[in-house]
Amino acid sequence: MSLQMVTVSNNIALIQPGFSLMNFDGQVFFFGQKGWPKRSCPTGVFHLDVKHNHVKLKPTIFSKDSCYLPPLRYPATCTFKGNLESEKHQYIIHGGKTPNNELSDKIYVMSIVCKNNKRVTFRCTEKDLVGDVPEARYGHSINVVYSRGKSMGVLFGGRSYMPSTHRTTEKWNSVADCLPHVFLVDFEFGCATSYILPELQDGLSFHVSIAKNDTIYILGGHSLANNIRPANLYRIRVDLPLGSPAVNCTVLPGGISVSSAILTQTNKDEFVIVGGYQLENQKRMICNIISLEDNKIEIREMETPDWTPDIKHSKIWFGSNMGNGTVFLGIPGDNKQVVSEAFYFYTLKCAEEDMNEEQTTFTNSQTSTEDPGDSTPFEDSEEFCFSAEANSFDGDDEFDTYNEDDEEDESETGYWITCCSTCDVDINTWVPFYSTELNKPAMIYCSHGDGHWVHAQCMDLAERTLIHLSAGSNKYYCNEHVEIARALHTPQRVLPLKKPPMKSLRKKGSGKILTPAKKSFLRRLFD
Repeated sequence: MSLQMVTVSNNIALIQPGFSLMNFDGQVFFFGQKGWPKRSCPTGVFHLDVKHNHVKLKPTIFSKDSCYLPPLRYPATCTFKGNLESEKHQYIIHGGKTPNNELSDKIYVMSIVCKNNKRVTFRCTEKDLVGDVPEARYGHSINVVYSRGKSMGVLFGGRSYMPSTHRTTEKWNSVADCLPHVFLVDFEFGCATSYILPELQDGLSFHVSIAKNDTIYILGGHSLANNIRPANLYRIRVDLPLGSPAVNCTVLPGGISVSSAILTQTNKDEFVIVGGYQLENQKRMICNIISLEDNKIEIREMETPDWTPDIKHSKIWFGSNMGNGTVFLGIPGDNKQVVSEAFYFYTLKCAEEDMNEEQTTFTNSQTSTEDPGDSTPFEDSEEFCFSAEANSFDGDDEFDTYNEDDEEDESETGYWITCCSTCDVDINTWVPFYSTELNKPAMIYCSHGDGHWVHAQCMDLAERTLIHLSAGSNKYYCNEHVEIARALHTPQRVLPLKKPPMKSLRKKGSGKILTPAKKSFLRRLFD
């Protein structure tokens, strides 16, 4: 194991606790910045380019048919590969926190559609779920299992906000463990089913999960209700026959007490657990090797890296798996110095050499932790963000039929459309224009013909006009159709009313008009 300090040249402030890393064919991408994306990178996804112990964050772009992806922190992620060549490398993203401190319950699928020497183009699609939809959460895990030629997503654990009936002003952001239910998610049809297993009694967060074939291993974790880190080791098997799936759980001996640890894969059947917490305010400096052979799991300690004094003395650390047996670590900067970075970063290589794609297996774990500024010191929700994704890609036939229809609707009425010949609204460069906009452009409906949507900014609408039209029920016609609408709805010409001429009494020899009062005075005078 080798530990090396690295420097970040640009956008270092974006790397905060809660981010995730995605590995596509050896290229690592950063996702989950704190705060909404800026004009420099509206997608919020950066290429993490590491060369000679120097890190650069390079912006990436999304395809036109992509949905909006908020910068989620602490989501659950896993990799998988589908049957088609275009589905070879994909990521599933579920849950996490938005910059507004809200929890997401959405599932996104990330894939690369174009890659060249200068930039990478991603496609991001959102999957709608029906059935037993998992509540919004963070600190959980999502994996993909395979059985009898079929695949299924498995979601477990995490934390969520307390029910609204129990939330008060003082404890509005209080969180609780999610119920210990296991969710099976069919990514092809978007169906979710919840299972209650008697072996799983307590909700767990920030655990480590490994998926191989039809089996998932759950290690460690933290129970917020009991404030303990039990030495858990669960084996969950999923059978996918033609009928209803069968899910069973077995409690195994030999578990470890750890939360918020990172899992990285070093060869086909071997993984390394790095760091984590063993007590509420004590980091776990021990590393473990996990071996999976013949449907058996073995956990043993290994030689630890030569931790630097800064890492040893820091109270928190965070990071994520870079794939190929390498992890990215961060610790708080030294506030005693006059000029100090917010965080210092390291790369830890646990593998002797890079793995080939054939050596990878199906693994994953959740991102962990909450921002240190959002919670009390040294709680699990403050622990470092280690997503145990491992360098593998779990297979799934993805979402051909469903999302093709979805994309057709998006092209006609979605936000990311060309609404007119001069439309310049682009998903990759758009920034809020109206104060009423949050994360998508404002639109207005043109009533010409069958109707169509147009961007308010393209129509040069003032914000007051936009609000007025949006609140009312009057028809609106865009710039291209307003003349046609006027011709169709031109009102008939109405002649102005003729005013009767005013009768006047003029004095002889005078062109002046006599008012009634003067006329009455003159009559009395001459009489």
